[in-house]
Amino acid sequence: MSKVDKSKLDLHNIPQHIAVIMDGNGRWAKQRGKLRIFGHTNAVTAVRETVEIAAELGVKVLTLYAFSTENWNRPKNEVDGLMELLVGTIGKEIKKLHENQIRLTTIGNFDALPSKAKEELNKAKKLTANNKHMVLNIALSYSSKWEILEAVKAIAQEVKQGKLNEDQINEEVFSNHLCTAGLPDPDLLIRTSGEIRISNFLMWQLSYAELYFTETLWPDFRKQHFIDAVADYQQRERRYGKTSEQVTLK
Repeated sequence: MSKVDKSKLDLHNIPQHIAVIMDGNGRWAKQRGKLRIFGHTNAVTAVRETVEIAAELGVKVLTLYAFSTENWNRPKNEVDGLMELLVGTIGKEIKKLHENQIRLTTIGNFDALPSKAKEELNKAKKLTANNKHMVLNIALSYSSKWEILEAVKAIAQEVKQGKLNEDQINEEVFSNHLCTAGLPDPDLLIRTSGEIRISNFLMWQLSYAELYFTETLWPDFRKQHFIDAVADYQQRERRYGKTSEQVTLK
């Protein structure tokens, strides 16, 4: 477990929801002359430390982008390895998550996952359903374009059935048809590996999130990196379209 310095943090200004694009596993493995799955396997420590420090700081929701709909196009051996790793990691970590009152949820096209992965995830979600300390939200077989299209289809169906009038469709109604319904939008997005894009991730929900990019490859990401991202967030002025003077007066 890595040592951390939280002295520069304002513990009264912790982001309520932090989303993370966990990027760089393949490059990390390539630098070591290994297959990509080696990077994914060695990224488990980064996930564990990120969950631990988020819970310790009082983050209410932590969303991790684990597998996109586009990732299904990767080589079969890598996809199969990722799914096996997912099942194994859930089995090893779920007891600790439950003991620490962390609730596991998922967003994405759940039906697309292999049956074993769905089985393990369902057991974990059922076990932790009533936990209150933090929500660990895993994006699996997820893409924002897919999510938005699914929301549009659901709303169109409700209009067709007469359950919803088109004049009633607003931001709140639309948000309630997204995978993240019931969760606050992210305050902070962290992306590792030096890439500067959001890669089809939570495009609606990230409208006013602060974005933080680090050169650190995901397998090397530790608690102090997370703290550094939160410290950077705390230096930002969140205006939501207002002027600095309006925010200050508030």
